[in-house]
Amino acid sequence: MERIAVIDFETTGITPGAGCRATEVAVVMLEQGRIVERYQSLMNAGVPVPAFVAGLTGITTAMLRSAPPVERVMNEVAEFVGTTPLLAHNAAFDQKFWDYELGRIGRSRSQSFACSLLLSRRLLPAAPNHKLGTLTRWAGLPDTGTAHRAMADAEMAANLLQHLVGELRQTHGLQQLDHAFLCKLQKVPAAKVRETLIKYR
Repeated sequence: MERIAVIDFETTGITPGAGCRATEVAVVMLEQGRIVERYQSLMNAGVPVPAFVAGLTGITTAMLRSAPPVERVMNEVAEFVGTTPLLAHNAAFDQKFWDYELGRIGRSRSQSFACSLLLSRRLLPAAPNHKLGTLTRWAGLPDTGTAHRAMADAEMAANLLQHLVGELRQTHGLQQLDHAFLCKLQKVPAAKVRETLIKYR
């Protein structure tokens, strides 16, 4: 599998816009089953953090006052990622913020996002649910630190991706795996996953 950038955002809400912005981003570069590089930063977009979100993430408005401006962080992380294929857990969420924050600095994304949430639903149907923390515990993956902080979540998603790749290789006999295949597989209806995987053997 080629190098993949696993990304996680912490934000002030669910939908990016004037009152809802990114507060933290982390990216881990996964290469040949190992994390080889990391980027993490808080970012100040000038938007207050609601009490509920601060309670969930531990990121407060006071912490963001001394954080670098969002424009600087997004330029740095965009350079760090470059054109490396992307993956996130619940990628629809992270993709919205990645695209929105990049757009604000005159940049755009060229690569697609794979989603470990969608892949887990297809490859790990026996899991109690498909939340990142639940899957990490259920699969016996390493504890990476505080959930709902960007680096811990990005590392958890990277570990989960490795577990999913292991499932595809050992349980389903697939050896030639790449990001494009993951992006295809996440769109296959759950009932057709087995049949699809047999075709790719």
